[in-house]
Amino acid sequence: MTRERSRRRLRRRDRNALIAVSLTAMALTASGCVVVHGEREVLPATTRAEAAKALTQFTDAYNKADKAYDRSLDKDHVTGALADIDGARLKAGHANSPSGNANHTPLTLTDAKFTIPAKAGWPRWFVADAKGNIGGANARWLLVFTRDDLGEPWQVAYLTLVAAGDVPEFKKDKDGWAEAVPADSAQLAVRPADLSKGYATYLKSGGTTFADGRNTSGWRSDRAKEAKKPGLVRQFIDQPLTHGDYAPLALRTVDGGALVFFTTHHYEKRTAAPGTTVPIPNKDVQALTKGEVKQSLTLEFISNEAALDPAGSGPVSVLGRLQGLTAAQGE
Repeated sequence: MTRERSRRRLRRRDRNALIAVSLTAMALTASGCVVVHGEREVLPATTRAEAAKALTQFTDAYNKADKAYDRSLDKDHVTGALADIDGARLKAGHANSPSGNANHTPLTLTDAKFTIPAKAGWPRWFVADAKGNIGGANARWLLVFTRDDLGEPWQVAYLTLVAAGDVPEFKKDKDGWAEAVPADSAQLAVRPADLSKGYATYLKSGGTTFADGRNTSGWRSDRAKEAKKPGLVRQFIDQPLTHGDYAPLALRTVDGGALVFFTTHHYEKRTAAPGTTVPIPNKDVQALTKGEVKQSLTLEFISNEAALDPAGSGPVSVLGRLQGLTAAQGE
């Protein structure tokens, strides 16, 4: 009899223990503390609240770095193309004004909208679309936040300014999550993985891959005019940039196409006629120039683009492009 009561007590304890474990698991799930492996599960990249927090943290860090001309103050919040562009700008600013930026205007980003894709695997990323007080009254700031691990901070890899009417509508599921398009998707006119190379090729040789516009045919036309001026020859080299944090990222639009963010690498060599020297454009270029400028000056740029890549076939439209000088070499 005593042994039977003991067995019943043990069974009750086992049941109570199981109930306690189940309740604990439910509590952890409800609080968001259970980590599901992002490598296998299709999950939203983040919550809308966390996305808003990341945008605020970026803006605060950007303003501190810009005011002090100190790239260490926002280095944890930028990566990829934007890190190169922003870092070089701050480096030049500090060289010319060690005490800080006397013309600093705090950046404010309002009316923020967040497009968050649900996907498996890393990196996780999302897009913030906001109105800025810098860059034009009709401009929308498109910022692509990315990270490779839950323990890492959100960093902005891409930043482009696009006219408000040009921001496309994104495809979303019933819960409001967007669709990330794989880099090797063959459903688009150009695979996102090939856009950087395609753009570099277009800038050199032209073609029909890209629609006419300021950042395509307009840029080629400007280069042609600048290529040969009295006493100065300009040569251009364009290269794709797709590895690591420069990898393209794409969001599905409602028409089946995609908005693709990608990076390119550019060089411009200016060579003076014999007996003359190459003029250096400004103090910021001087701050980033190595070597003595005599007969030639080679400028190195990083550019990030946002382009509408249509479904099936058709020309790709480059909606926005942000480019920055990152280095220069005198000879």
